[in-house]
Formats: sequence, structure tokens, C-alpha cells
Amino acid sequence: MLIGTWNLENLYRPGGQFGPPDKAAYETKLAALAATITALDPTLLGVQEVGEPEALQDLVGMLDGDWHTALSQHPDGRGIRVGFLSRVPLEVRSDTNAFPARLRPVQADDEGGVAAEAGRGFLAVEAATEAGPLRAAVCHLKSKLLSYPGGRFLPHDEGERARYGAYALYRRAAEATALRALADALLAGDGRQRDVVVLGDLNDEVQAATTQILLGPPGSEIGTPGFDRPDGGDALRLWDVAPLIPVEQRFSRVNSGRRELIDHILLSHHLVHRVTAAGTGLPDGGGAGPAVRGPGASGARREARGSDHAPVWVRTG
Repeated sequence: MLIGTWNLENLYRPGGQFGPPDKAAYETKLAALAATITALDPTLLGVQEVGEPEALQDLVGMLDGDWHTALSQHPDGRGIRVGFLSRVPLEVRSDTNAFPARLRPVQADDEGGVAAEAGRGFLAVEAATEAGPLRAAVCHLKSKLLSYPGGRFLPHDEGERARYGAYALYRRAAEATALRALADALLAGDGRQRDVVVLGDLNDEVQAATTQILLGPPGSEIGTPGFDRPDGGDALRLWDVAPLIPVEQRFSRVNSGRRELIDHILLSHHLVHRVTAAGTGLPDGGGAGPAVRGPGASGARREARGSDHAPVWVRTG
């Protein structure tokens, strides 16, 4: 079984503000995405940045065989949302953008505005795989890209940049906390026996505090002596598969020349001990690498093929 996650980068039909400028560019993008998904051949693929449900159906129409889809009903202000493509039937278990009950709204701007919910919904499904039921949650946490009042992407001064950097971090941390609460519900205290995966675009790297929130009780990380030693936290933990990805592949995006692994797959105890391989791009090592991004690249990316992220995947026995 292969489980993957992939940010599809602005999957809209052509002619709008965010999607490809024309039909030809759209068809080129769809063909590139479809070729990668076909080569990846996932049992379950979490996806991000689906701008229009109809565009996802256009993509599915280019794939061979039968596919099942599920999409969150909680898009952000641009209309992008998370979802799943699956070779096996799916049952939606949760679709929410709510913060946990005890988590207060966080500051969002200089004028006293607050964020009281996640910018994009978290979608959880149960997939009927040959290995048994698989519970999965997909997410797309707050971006590290900073924006400022009036639609600016450049601050007036360093004070404003620092403040808005803090506001973005507050929101990403709150969203990670909400996602961890959903993971707790999926695990139901039984991660030793239950197959659970949390995946998506976390918009930060392995050791970032927001990513670490998702792991649960500390200890037993992959590569440490405690990994193969059962303990009381195993039923509640999630394990990031990043250490299992070959070092030369351990990135899903290239931003201003820097390699970043910001797309992640986290597995329950019962599932992580059945991993046989993990990677980015395609399992055969060819193609599907991330496009290079840099300052001011957003406009140029409208006509680009495929995505600016590489898929991240894990294979289990």
C-alpha cells in the first residue's frame, strides 16, 4: 500500500484570478499532474490547493481506473481546500476548521483582528484498504508567506514584518493544535492497533515547533534507541516518516534556492512499524521534483506545469 500527500498548486479551471491563464496551460498542468499520480500509483493520496471541485474531477477524468474522492467544505479566502484521491472507498469521518474548545482565538493583525478557526478545513476519512480500515486526516496549515494590510507582500518596515511573522506563527501553531486534537480522535487511544495517518502541507520543517506539536508524547522517534521499545506513549504518538526518506530526497519544495521538507506524513505505531520505504518525487527516483520558487514567483507559476511541490509518499507492507 502506498500513501502519499501532494500540494497540487492552485488547481483551478482556466481564466480566473489564480488558475492557468488559458485552456492550453490548464490542459498542460492536468497532464503533468495526471502523469505523476499514475506513476505514483497511490492507494490513498491527500491533496492540497484544490481551488475548484470541478478541476479535481477534470484531473480524475485523466486517470485510468476507478477513483474515489473527498473534499473539505471549508476552503480559504482563495477557495483552495484539501481532499483525498483514493483507489478504495472512503467514508468521511470529520470535516472541520474549528479550534479546540479551550484554545482561544489568536491575534491576526495590528488592528485587533483575530483568527478563531483554521484558515482551511481539516478533512478526515476512513479508507477500506486490503490491510483493514485506515483512518487518515489531511491538512494545509498557514503559510510562511507573509501578507500585509491592503494586499501587500512587502512590509512598511521591519517592525511590521516581525509582527506579521508572529501573527502567522500564532495561527499555524493554533492550526497544528487543532489538527492534533483531530488526530487524538482518530487514534482513540489505540494507536498500537489502529492504522492512522496524518498528512499534508504543514508549511514548516521536521524540527519546527508547529510540526512537533503533532507528534504527541515525546520519545521513541525514528532513529532513536526508544523506537523499538514499547512504552506507554505508543498508543498516542504519531511518527514523522521524514528520517526514512533518503537524505538526497529529503525535500518537497525549493524556495529561493533552499531545499525544504514542508510536506509530511505522520503514522500511528501500528502503521509506522510496517513501513518498507519512503521518499519524495516518484518511487522509481524519476521526475516529479518540485519546481523552483523564489521572490515574486507567484505570477509566473500560473503558466507552469505540474506543481511547485513534490509528492511525499510512504509504502507499507
